[in-house]
Amino acid sequence: MQGARIKSVLIWCGVSAALLVPIGVALNSPLLQWRQPIYIIAGLAGVAGLCLLLIQPLLAAGALPGLGPKRAQHSHRWLGAALVIAVIVHVAGLWITSPPDVVDALLLRSPTLFSLWGVIAMWAAFLAAALAVLRHRFHPGTWRKIHMGLAIVIVLGTIVHALLIDGTMGTLSKVFLCATVIGASIKLVFTRHRWRGKP
Repeated sequence: MQGARIKSVLIWCGVSAALLVPIGVALNSPLLQWRQPIYIIAGLAGVAGLCLLLIQPLLAAGALPGLGPKRAQHSHRWLGAALVIAVIVHVAGLWITSPPDVVDALLLRSPTLFSLWGVIAMWAAFLAAALAVLRHRFHPGTWRKIHMGLAIVIVLGTIVHALLIDGTMGTLSKVFLCATVIGASIKLVFTRHRWRGKP
């Protein structure tokens, strides 16, 4: 019993550190000086989106102590919606501050490689959200395979996007967060006891 409690505390402390350190670094980044408020919000929305990508697979794998299957599933759905909102805020904010760059990125003609990966991850996130809304029209097994495939695209696209940008997150904290996201995603892929939501 005591060992289980210690393990739970360590897991939550580790997850909290993985989230709070990059956020703290981003909030104190010198790159935010003299920036417009909308640009700052857009950048922090991107950081928040990356943080959500750590929580989502942990919820789906049932790896967060104290959360039963139903509560984990409910939280996964709500945080999925929050992820889509974060993406929209991120893209909309950047469009307001620099419309030509965002247009070029959306049309896949941007000279920066990180833009391409960001757009790929964005559309995968939108498709995953649409699929979640329409999940009752799919066979549960088919739905899970498609959803998992889109989730992998979102994770890979977002991580490459983040690593190629010299942004507000410090290099070490960003690499650490991306590594934890990959680790959580791999755990989800290989776990045998994911919660099973109702179709």
